[in-house]
This record gives sequence, C-alpha cells and structure tokens, in this order.
Amino acid sequence: MKIALEDAGIGPEDVSHINAHGTSTPLNDLAEATAMHQIFGEKPPPVTSIKGHLGHSLAAAGALEGVASVLTLTNQLMPPTAGTNEIDPDVGLDVVTGEPRAGDIDVVLSNSFGFGGHNGSVIFRRYVN
Repeated sequence: MKIALEDAGIGPEDVSHINAHGTSTPLNDLAEATAMHQIFGEKPPPVTSIKGHLGHSLAAAGALEGVASVLTLTNQLMPPTAGTNEIDPDVGLDVVTGEPRAGDIDVVLSNSFGFGGHNGSVIFRRYVN
C-alpha cells in the first residue's frame, strides 16, 4: 500500500475508500487491518471486501476487485461487505456493511494478496474533465 501511494504520488489522506482483499479469515483480515493502520493511522478510510458477493475467485480475484474499485468511482457508491454482521474490534476499521454508502470518492486503493506471499495494491483515481 505504501509503495502504491508513493508510485501514484499521493498521500494516505487522499484515499477515499479501500477495497480490501478481505478473505474473512481472522489472521488475514487482522494482518491487512494492521497494515492499513500503519499506513493510514487511527482512522483509515471506509473499507469494503467484495468476496462475500462473488466468492474467492483465486487468480481472478485482483481483476474483479479492480473492476469493483472502478465501479465505486463511477457510481460514487462504496459496496457493502456482504455477509458481514459483526466486525472484530481488533480490526478497528470502518467496514461498509448492510447497504452501499455514498460518498465523494476520488481515490480507491485496492489490495490483492495471493497464496505464497504475493501482495499487490493498486490505486484508481476518478477522472474529471
């Protein structure tokens, strides 16, 4: 996440929304949340995981998460994290649940983590004429 922000030439304060890899496994979600807090501090931007909507599509997960991120920018709606009713207090994130959340969304950071330690983050920014 830090390298993606640096490559994009933006700071953590510019990120409007995070599309988390969010596998709903306690260790992975806590590790991802811990990394978010290291980058974004006490109050990271709102977070979503789309896996509850689509399942874990293995090698295609990152591409689908990218599409969801672009749709978030296009529609100015953060999708809810399906199937999530309770957030582990140790995670300490503002996880979008229940209904889509409208916002002024300019930048989405999307995380994609893979088996064997493949980790990637990409930044999507809204295009305005």
